[in-house]
Amino acid sequence: MSLVHPVAMLWAALAIPIVIFYILKIRMRRVPVSTILFWRQIFEEKQPRSIWQKLRHLLSLLVQLAFLLLIVAALAEPIFKWEIREARRIVLIIDNSASMNATDVAPTRLEAAKKAALPLIEGLRFRDEIAVLSAGTQPQVRSGLTGHQSTLREAVTSINPTDGPTRIPEAVALARRLLADQPRKQVIIVSDGGFAEFDAIKAAPDVTIVPVGQKTGNVAITRFQVRRSLLDPIGYQILAEVRNASEQKVETRFELELEGNTIDVIPLDLAPGATWTQVFEKTSSDGGRLTAKIVRGDALAVDNTAVAILPKREVIPVTLVTEGNLFLEKVFEANPLVNLEVVKSLAKDAPLRNLTVWHRKVPNPLPPGNHFVIEPREASDLWTVGDVLQSPVVEKQDRTSPLMTHIRLDNVLMPEARQIKFSAKGQALATALGGDPLYYAIERPDGKGKVLVLTVDLEKGDLPLQTAFPILVANALGWFSGTRGELREALATGAVADIELPRGPGSNASALDLIAPDGKRKSLPVSNGKVTVGPLDECGVWTLDTPNKPEAKSKSDAKAAPVLEIACNLAAKTESDIRLSDALKVVESAKIGAGFGGWPLWFILALVAGILTVVEWFLYQRRWIS
Repeated sequence: MSLVHPVAMLWAALAIPIVIFYILKIRMRRVPVSTILFWRQIFEEKQPRSIWQKLRHLLSLLVQLAFLLLIVAALAEPIFKWEIREARRIVLIIDNSASMNATDVAPTRLEAAKKAALPLIEGLRFRDEIAVLSAGTQPQVRSGLTGHQSTLREAVTSINPTDGPTRIPEAVALARRLLADQPRKQVIIVSDGGFAEFDAIKAAPDVTIVPVGQKTGNVAITRFQVRRSLLDPIGYQILAEVRNASEQKVETRFELELEGNTIDVIPLDLAPGATWTQVFEKTSSDGGRLTAKIVRGDALAVDNTAVAILPKREVIPVTLVTEGNLFLEKVFEANPLVNLEVVKSLAKDAPLRNLTVWHRKVPNPLPPGNHFVIEPREASDLWTVGDVLQSPVVEKQDRTSPLMTHIRLDNVLMPEARQIKFSAKGQALATALGGDPLYYAIERPDGKGKVLVLTVDLEKGDLPLQTAFPILVANALGWFSGTRGELREALATGAVADIELPRGPGSNASALDLIAPDGKRKSLPVSNGKVTVGPLDECGVWTLDTPNKPEAKSKSDAKAAPVLEIACNLAAKTESDIRLSDALKVVESAKIGAGFGGWPLWFILALVAGILTVVEWFLYQRRWIS
């Protein structure tokens, strides 16, 4: 045995004054009386007649000394070596992932898991310590190793539900780091078992799994993405996937909504374990929030709905300067996003629109702004015009550029294309056999705008008759307008992503607020027009916005519109499959025996001291009554 606080033994010196007080005799005060007859009679009656009467003062002294020694021993806190040797270190992992929100166990699996964890804490032995971890979205230490039961209970009850994926393997790795170099250690997991590496974790000798839930079927939207069409300026495509994670056939409906308006309803008839996938083609220039719904009530509601953000297409004012070219006029008129103005010439001081298309005649120098130059016959400050190239053949084209998406020019006839020598640094999108650029892009510094040069003679070649021509013009319009996010990906819960901000005030801010679907805010730094978000732990639409910005009074309130909206869905097959594994059912529940009454030795000593106090009180009352 050893003492935790040996200095406390100095309090035993209090026995000296206690003994002194018992030895001291009270000096009687002399008082004159009329007679001592009655006092002599009382004195004779009260003379000691038994051993008990002679020893009762001594017994009281011994009780007081024993009380003092017990209190001093309790303050010194004696411990046995076996207590130190047998002390355990336990990490309790509570799974608070999306699947733990299932209601097949009332009220939810997570609440049942927390309820199952509390008896483990109540059965904690003296000198045992427990740490509490949560394992949804990302592992978090809710409480370090401690034996204080109130702290541990509060740590368990404070675990909130999330829509994130299960991170049990990462939590087990964190638990083992917390338990490093501990002789007696144990990891207890309270979960429904929907995590990777289940077999390896279950087989580990230091891990015990407490199962929560039932073998419940579920139908879920496991994929939902939207992107703008690469061919249709106002078109968009939707990719949807629904999975029947149950042992029974399911009939349901899949509904699509855009800004609250139903755009499609598809009846589904899913066999057990079947997956339904479909791509939808729709049109809309306004864009907005797309919502997919499964009309079916089941134990897990979070995967019955999915959202995606469809970017809005802005109308582009275009000025076409030409003496007359039917191909150019028609290709721009056919685009519903173009507000076209056709002129034969443009005054030097005339204000330029969003995009100016020059056919053959080009001003020198080229004014600031966005310019699409087709078949230039005049030099400018950015290039010089050379000889005519006789029937050039495209040898090389940059397929990595967004300007060349879905375009092939190797079989296109381009007679009498001009030889252009560019003085400005840019990117050759298509080059002829001799290395002469036929299609060239320039991004001028200091915000002067972009320039795109196509040297082809549209009237003599067959490019306007090819399907590549309207695609080339559509790609050019998107490049000039700075359209990004043709595929604004809907993120899965738990994801971390670098988001490129659209052009506007938000991209120049030093920090933005990330607003969760439930309204909680978190400030994030902005670096080079990008911001890192995640891990996102809630399904719905997250918002990036400037701090202290007033709320929008209406959807048309552009000043109060957010910088960017980010869709977040569960999109995890393992989380949506809430059927409890048969392998998990056979795992026995964890039990922590209290042992030794669960009481430390100092508590027992203090308890005995209290009992002696009662004994002393009894002796004192007997002496007083007698």
